[in-house]
Amino acid sequence: MPVEMSPDRFEELVADALDQVPADFANAMDNVVVLVEPHNEDEPGILGLYHGIALTERTSDYGGVLPDRISIYREPLLDMCDSEAEVVEEVLITVVHEVAHHFGIDDARLHELGWG
Repeated sequence: MPVEMSPDRFEELVADALDQVPADFANAMDNVVVLVEPHNEDEPGILGLYHGIALTERTSDYGGVLPDRISIYREPLLDMCDSEAEVVEEVLITVVHEVAHHFGIDDARLHELGWG
């Protein structure tokens, strides 16, 4: 049975997860916004998605663009968990995973590191 949680509480968990990103990485994040959304319209089962140009792929031509987006999807995360403690853990994993994509780390490497 999915965990029931208010949207405000879920957003707090995402903010808490972002607070756990090491300061060096948090300070290096550039032109990116983190959003909480109900689900992804095209792939309703995914937990998060990075939309943008990774820092490692930006060239001197990069500028004047809208911020990259990290979307964290509330409904599939709540659906997969049995307790609030599990939600906390899965939100952290998802946030770290998507922030890593902002730094150019691909899924294969994230799986090797245990953040898949």
